[in-house]
Amino acid sequence: MNIRKLALFSTILSFGLWNGAAVAATADATRSAQASKRQAPRKPAHAKKPGPAPAHFAGGEEAVIVTGTHASNRQARQSTSPITVISAATLRRSGMLNLSDALTRTYPSINVSTMGNDAGALTAAIRMRGLNPNEVLVLVDGKRRHTTANINADAGPNFGSTPVDLNMIPSNMIDHIEVLEDGAAAMYGSDAIAGVVNIITKKRDHGLDISTQTGANAYNGDGWQYQLNADGGFRLGDDGYMHIAAQTYHTDHFVTDTVDHRLSGYTPPGVANELYTGSLNVPKNSNKIMSTPEETRENLGIDFGKPITDDVQFYGQVTYAHRHAEAYENYRLPSGTSASNPELFPYGYSPLETIDENDYAATLGLKGSHVFGFDWDLSSTWGEDLDKVSTRHTTNPNMYAATGYTPTTVRNENFRLAQWTNNLDFRRNFKIFNTVPMTLAFGGEQRLEQYTVLAGEPASYEYGGTSALAGLTPQDAGKWNRDIWAAYLDGDFHPTRKWDLDFAGRFEHYTDVGNTENGKVSTRYDFTRRVGVRATISNGFRAPTMAEQHYSAINVGPTSVLGLLPVSSPEAAATGASPLKPERSTSASGGIVLEPVNGFHVEADVYQINIRDRVVQGGNVTGPAAVSALEQMGVSLPALTQQSENAVQTYYFTNGASTRTQGLDIKADYLVHLHRYGNLSLSMALDLNRTRLTHNGLSGTGSPLLNAQNIGYLTTGFPRSKLILNAYWTVGAWDVNLRQTRYGETTDMMTYQDWTPSAATCPGGGQLEQSSVCFAQFKNTPRWLTDLEVGYRISPRWHVAVGANNIFNVRPRKLPGELNQLGGNPYDTFSSQVPMTGGYYYGRVNFTL
Repeated sequence: MNIRKLALFSTILSFGLWNGAAVAATADATRSAQASKRQAPRKPAHAKKPGPAPAHFAGGEEAVIVTGTHASNRQARQSTSPITVISAATLRRSGMLNLSDALTRTYPSINVSTMGNDAGALTAAIRMRGLNPNEVLVLVDGKRRHTTANINADAGPNFGSTPVDLNMIPSNMIDHIEVLEDGAAAMYGSDAIAGVVNIITKKRDHGLDISTQTGANAYNGDGWQYQLNADGGFRLGDDGYMHIAAQTYHTDHFVTDTVDHRLSGYTPPGVANELYTGSLNVPKNSNKIMSTPEETRENLGIDFGKPITDDVQFYGQVTYAHRHAEAYENYRLPSGTSASNPELFPYGYSPLETIDENDYAATLGLKGSHVFGFDWDLSSTWGEDLDKVSTRHTTNPNMYAATGYTPTTVRNENFRLAQWTNNLDFRRNFKIFNTVPMTLAFGGEQRLEQYTVLAGEPASYEYGGTSALAGLTPQDAGKWNRDIWAAYLDGDFHPTRKWDLDFAGRFEHYTDVGNTENGKVSTRYDFTRRVGVRATISNGFRAPTMAEQHYSAINVGPTSVLGLLPVSSPEAAATGASPLKPERSTSASGGIVLEPVNGFHVEADVYQINIRDRVVQGGNVTGPAAVSALEQMGVSLPALTQQSENAVQTYYFTNGASTRTQGLDIKADYLVHLHRYGNLSLSMALDLNRTRLTHNGLSGTGSPLLNAQNIGYLTTGFPRSKLILNAYWTVGAWDVNLRQTRYGETTDMMTYQDWTPSAATCPGGGQLEQSSVCFAQFKNTPRWLTDLEVGYRISPRWHVAVGANNIFNVRPRKLPGELNQLGGNPYDTFSSQVPMTGGYYYGRVNFTL
């Protein structure tokens, strides 16, 4: 189904068959409106001002938003830019325990890759509108959230990303999420290219909520998960509040059933595949690399606030999370040319990459009013992510051969990312010439960012390093920081009662990449209360992260060396590197907002995002130039590398590509009152999306930086469309949620692997196996997933639910043998289509006091 037919089909569906349908928002909003009355701190009789917790929902219909606008009391459907509000109840009914997974089930523009690789699998990364995770800005209560320190250094669509890890935020701390579907760098600064995810937390001063959920991927019989949540609030004195949320989470590995080519006992004709011929009885499914990590996590969140005077309120927030996670790597045979240390592991072994992570954030602030007529907000936020990456169940085979010793558990590297942000914001409503209503907002931001890399233990990198992951060397280590200064001005005008016009501008100075100036113009005109149109045009940017500028990884083998050079180093400059520049974007969107009949809401928006100077992998250099660069960094090169010109290779991050993303979002919802048969909330949300490469940079030798595979990662590795249909029915004590999701096609250019005939050659020259020139196009055809949850309220305080996600156990399309690496990777790991985990069944119990 092409993009035009799907758009027409979805429009007919939303207007005709469903007679409405975007995220079951109306029913959730009605409950949230009632909850908000309980959520606001109680005001004593003698108090003159309410507590600082805002009412998130108004009118019993729809949320009052705080994202994408400085105006007060504006609802999502009144916004000049498209905004989706996702309630905590909607996220809970997704059946997913992790926040990133819950968003992919309930919001069509957000997706995740089928499987993360290596240490990148240990950090949650979302992609919005098919763009890199770095191009999504995450806020918590309007404050910029710090990112992870764990860089995704593997090739693929997430290459170079150090995103905000949403799973380190307690999910039971969330009241609702506002997703701004527009570029917003002029309002919030760097990273807001694909959109903005603003997490609004609970601020109740009373009550207690406890829930527990457990489930498993039943078709495989593994992947067991459980999560225990508790959150509640109490008053600080007569007019303050504190809300505390805590949770613990654990999941076992989910492992896809595979047959390792080396253990299969079969080799296709013409294939020089290594077969295990030893006498040990080794299970054919010993390779467990295509799996999800085992993870244990504890999260804590605290919100608090208290008026100091009639006009000044003190508030704050603290979050903490600890994670231990382990991900399988490729299986090592007990014997043969690829075997390692059969004396230590006679049955072979699967190394495990592990992470021990501590994540902190704290915000303290004062806000008030009546300073020359302005409301004001002064805040300071500290965020820090500490990662220790290790490998266990591994060996250093060359060290063992040379010395007779090898560790089996080793620390490979440490990362630290810290961010200190200080904000001062002002806002005032008034009328120009006592006629035109206006909201004037302005303010400033100062931010300090620090990035630290520590080398691994010597045994992790000496003699070529440990299996699966070689440690970072002292040459890779370092500590860097930068300062950012910003100022913004925003004017929201109502020239007429039906016309809204918003101008925003922002200036930022980075001590390492210079200045940026960004602007945004948004407008909306409501012809009637049932018909409105809106449009936005803006420019934006994404400053290169500290990791992109300074991360390096030098892997020294017995006969080869591969080095990712820090682009900021003189050694990289000697091979042709230049300092990274900010990515620049230009965004335009336009849409229509309709309410054909009371309670039936439809929104349709088209958008285009042009990004130039995208940060990609480039600068591949071999031979004497690469040798010279590494020797200048102090790397000791093996003597055998001098025998081959291509034995030493270096590369670096570079601004090497430009892209154009075009899409269409359609949302609709309708609440059907069935009287004695309850209420039925219908919703539909659709994202059509296409990215094209508009410029491919050239290397120092004049060859294109991106090959066909890398271009596919940027342009076709995410679904061309994603449609979510939802029906939520409540009657008496029962509630039923049925969700149908259609994932569109993804396409990747795949590397030919070990079952490729040895004599096969690439038309561009060279052997076809592992060619970096010739690839096989592989398409994941569209898939439908069906999710169902049934709940029952036993009493006003107890609620139970059972559910099944992906009832029919739909999996991605399997790769043919020649594209399946070692037989242990049957799916396209980089596709952001349906999960590889298949059907998931769960049960949940909620207690509310």
